[in-house]
Amino acid sequence: MTDNQTHHLTGKKVAFLVAEKGTDYRELVEPLKAVQEAGAEGVLLSSKVGTVKTKRKDSEESGDIQVQHTFADASSSDYDAVVIPGGTVGADRMRMDEDAVAFVKGFVEEGKPVASICHGPWVLIEAGAVKGRKLTSFKSLKTDILNAGGEWVDEEVVVDQGLVTSRGPDDLPAFNRKLVEEIAEGVHDRRLAGVN
Repeated sequence: MTDNQTHHLTGKKVAFLVAEKGTDYRELVEPLKAVQEAGAEGVLLSSKVGTVKTKRKDSEESGDIQVQHTFADASSSDYDAVVIPGGTVGADRMRMDEDAVAFVKGFVEEGKPVASICHGPWVLIEAGAVKGRKLTSFKSLKTDILNAGGEWVDEEVVVDQGLVTSRGPDDLPAFNRKLVEEIAEGVHDRRLAGVN
């Protein structure tokens, strides 16, 4: 039995954000597998429905992913948690997508688990979700996080009241464990003071 199978997420629904030609394949697929093995349903969302191409190390083409729903048509109230994978190009595209940002902001306001890895915290910054929070990311986002009022630390995984963050693909095992734990815990009472 894996660590993920010790948590029962049956009946839980987790949204995974995907950007066309930019989301890191491993940072999407490995957390998706972890929540599915723990019993949750993983739902992929992007700016369009259909086939979306992913990347590996930002420049190499990776697997094609089938997306079921768009950011614009989704509501955070229909999901128990959201995962924002990295990939420099993908995270940059998502932080400029008003529908993606509004979707993530809904989870923060509702106190639901939000997980983000590598460059994914760019979307959290855009959603006003880092002020007063402790998190990590790919090291190049440190200044962005500090400027947005967050506390940046260099650790493999950081959990702050339902906000789960990691630095990159090497941290996926720890990220996935904490992701499953936070989804199992559910809604958190204390959320961001900075969210409007």
